[in-house]
Parts: sequence; structure tokens; C-alpha cells
Amino acid sequence: MAGDAATHRAIEAVWRIESARIVASVARLVRDVGLAEDLAQDALIVAFEHWPANGVPDNPGAWLMATAKNRALDRLRRDALAVRKHDEYGRDLDAVSAPDTGDVVAAAADDDIGDDLLRLVFVACHPVLTTDARVALTLKLVGGLATDEIARAFLVPEPTIAQRIVRAKRTLSASQVPFEVPRRDELAPRLTSVLEVVYLVFNEGYAATSGEHWMRPTLCEEALRLGRVLAALAPDEPEVHGLAALMEIQASRLEARVDRAGNPVLLLDQSRARWNRLLIRRGLAALARADALCRAHGEARGPYVLQAAIAACHARAATAAATEWREIVALYDALAEIVPSPVVALNRAVAIGMAFGPAAGLEAVDALSDAPALARYHLLPSVRGDLLAKLGRRDEAKREFERAASMTQNAREVELLKARAQTQTAS
Repeated sequence: MAGDAATHRAIEAVWRIESARIVASVARLVRDVGLAEDLAQDALIVAFEHWPANGVPDNPGAWLMATAKNRALDRLRRDALAVRKHDEYGRDLDAVSAPDTGDVVAAAADDDIGDDLLRLVFVACHPVLTTDARVALTLKLVGGLATDEIARAFLVPEPTIAQRIVRAKRTLSASQVPFEVPRRDELAPRLTSVLEVVYLVFNEGYAATSGEHWMRPTLCEEALRLGRVLAALAPDEPEVHGLAALMEIQASRLEARVDRAGNPVLLLDQSRARWNRLLIRRGLAALARADALCRAHGEARGPYVLQAAIAACHARAATAAATEWREIVALYDALAEIVPSPVVALNRAVAIGMAFGPAAGLEAVDALSDAPALARYHLLPSVRGDLLAKLGRRDEAKREFERAASMTQNAREVELLKARAQTQTAS
């Protein structure tokens, strides 16, 4: 029994690593992401049936790939699709139709699946899907997460996630979304959709919107992995490297963002000795790559590159006092030009408060008080409370922190904001 358990763990580990490639490669054959996932899952079931008795193959990923492709071939033959689509699929079918299993495994191991994986990413993040559906489908197909894992990560009932995934696959099929990388004239908006999904996943991990924990590191790790995959698949896109840089640098602070009891630690209070220097180096290298591509293309920095540059200002500062806040204000000015949003303006106001004093920051914050998008955004009163506290207006600061606490659903953040409100009580 112990041997079976070890084999099952091995299968699960291989599946986590290889599932996206397998689904992508099979989807190229059958031109249907939902069917491709079903066939890949069939291969997984076969592995659970055979590997405990026969042992884990020397190349388990290639074994799963070959098994899934053979299932796809059987399906195509059974549906007579291979005849009707001979010209379209002939080359791919030849690659998997050899009768000798060893030859099939070898062929699967040698496949160049980079283009297939990139196609899968674009399909999973297609704008025809809702944002929630794109996130769930991307984590399932590209991230290799099980439905229950996605549900736990987002604190959503498992049936809800399962339905999102089912509906997403039906929508893709009904809309006849092609399994392809978008043409150059369509690439920019489609790439924006992909990057948005990955960053949404990262942000939910970095600052959880609800639940008992301030962060969900598993989501950050998945987003980082997806970002690195994208950077390898689209090496000439500055914004891809910009997002990768942003996430690497932000993730470098994960350990320092909580104390040993799990309580939140704000940026300026963090021990920079706990920042992950390897991730910072990776992030700065990705930012340098993004900037080099911008220069080579004759393009201005995009939103993710600019946000990565802001994160880099923090990463390069040896102490909080050494932070180049005026440079950060200038970067937010550039970001607001291309992404004019109240949230960007609020972050800019924080930087203004640090660079030019709390009174200037409060003036910038108060200019946003009527923004509808910030009406229920807890960070608006939180930032305002911080600036009022610095100005010695303690009663007003207390009310703002209490208001912020009433607007967030994250238990740790509620505790933090209530504690900050309590510190404003006059002694």
C-alpha cells in the first residue's frame, strides 16, 4: 500500500507539471479545449490504473502525452473526423499513429509544444469568457490545479468553480473560438486579457479580498509560474516581461508581509532582511529585459513595465527612508496617463504624501472622495486615516480607520485597521 501511495503522489506531481502541455497538444488535434481536457484526464486515469502495478515509466510526461494523443486519435477515427479533416490534421495524426508504443512515446517526448501551450493560454483567457471564468479555466488548464484546489484558493464552493469551468468550455465551443495564437493586429488586446488574468490571480494571493488570512501564497506561486511560462513563450513582448518583473519583486516581500503570528506587516515596517533577494534579482532582470524591448521597439513603457519600475524603486532602497518617492510619483504620473483609474490616482496620492508631506497627500486623496469606483474601496479611508494621523488629526484618523475596517471582508485586515484606530485614541 505504501508503494501505491508513493506512485499516486508521483502521478499527481507529474500531472501538475505536464497537464497543460498535454491538454495543449491534444487540443491542437481535436480543436476543442473541453474535449482535449477530457482525453488528457483519460490518460491520467490509465496512469492510475497501470503505474502502481507496472512502475512509473522512465519518461512519465511523454507516456501521458502519448496515451492522451492515442485517445485523441481513437476519438477522431470513431467520429470519422480524421477523414473529413484529413488535410487539416494529417500531419499531426501521422505523428501519433505509429503502432509501436515506444515510438509514440519517443515522438511525444520530442514534440515542440511551445506554440500549443501559448495557444492554450490565449484560448483559456479569451475575452468571450467572463473574468471569473477566465481565471478558473486558466488555473485548471494551464496551472494544472484541481477544481477543489481552485475553490479553496478563492474561498468559493467547489460546485461554483466546477460550473464556471463547464460553462467556460461550453462557451468556447459554442463560439467556435479557434485554437490559435491571435494575429498581430489582434494580439495586443488578447495579450492584455491574458496578463489581466494572471495578475488577478497574483493579487488575490498577495492581498486576499476575504477570509482568515491576509495572503494566499499558493495563488502567488501559481501566478508566478504562469508569468514565467508566458515570458518563455512570448519573449519579445515587453509587457509580458513587465508583469513577470512586477510579480517577482512583489513576491520577494511575501515572507516579510506577516509576522510569526500571521499578522499583517505594512511595507514601511517590514524587515528588508526578510525580502527574498533571489526573486528581487529575477525581477530586476525581467524589468531590464522589458525596458530593452521597449527601446528596441521604439515604444513607451506599458502599464505592467511601469508598475514593475515602481516596485523596483522599493526593492532597490536599502531602507524605507532611502526610497526614491519623487521618482515613484513620476512613474505614477506616467501610469495615470495610460491607465487613468481612481486606484492608480490613490496610489499616486500615497506617493505624494511620502514625497511632499502628508498635507499634499491628503489634498490628492480628498480629490478622489467622490469617485464612484472608490465608494466601497476600503483603502481610500485607510490611506486617508494614515495621512490624518501624520497630521495629528487623531479623532478624524480614528474614524477613517474604523470606516475602512467596516468595508473589508478580510479578517486580518479588519484586525489591523481596528488596531490602528485604537492607537489614535487620545491618552
